[in-house]
Amino acid sequence: MSGSTPNQDIFDVRRVRRLVELMKEHDLSEIDIREGATRIQLRRGSDPVIAVASPRAAEASVATPAAVAPLAADQPKADEAHIAVIKSPIVGTFFAAPNPESPPYAKVGDHVGPETTVCIVEAMKVFNQIPAEVSGKITARLVENGQPVEFGQPLFRVDTRG
Repeated sequence: MSGSTPNQDIFDVRRVRRLVELMKEHDLSEIDIREGATRIQLRRGSDPVIAVASPRAAEASVATPAAVAPLAADQPKADEAHIAVIKSPIVGTFFAAPNPESPPYAKVGDHVGPETTVCIVEAMKVFNQIPAEVSGKITARLVENGQPVEFGQPLFRVDTRG
């Protein structure tokens, strides 16, 4: 990290707002992030809550229903019926290409197959190639290069029709 402690980074208002924006953008109902003894959990739905637990939980717990909008509907939209999501199988750092000078493994508009490597997730100095595991056309990359990712976090959206 860049000289700051995890607690300082995790409670950054800009970071929490960005998480809320990502939830809305990708229609997520919950985000649960853990870093050491610190945890942020955001939920959308009938009882919206932002809960933060850390060694100083008494000082840090927050509940702000206005910050998270309720879900519009639990059913996928008709035009999203053929959309698959490639998720991170591990916690680590997302890399779109094998090195900074190389083109990305997969970009929006590319057609992929189940065996196609779409990115690398680095965990504990091990660079894990992530296969698409579906066939189709990449419609969105959901994370930035070099961004930390969690287990099960959506990385790409794939239209399985084409």
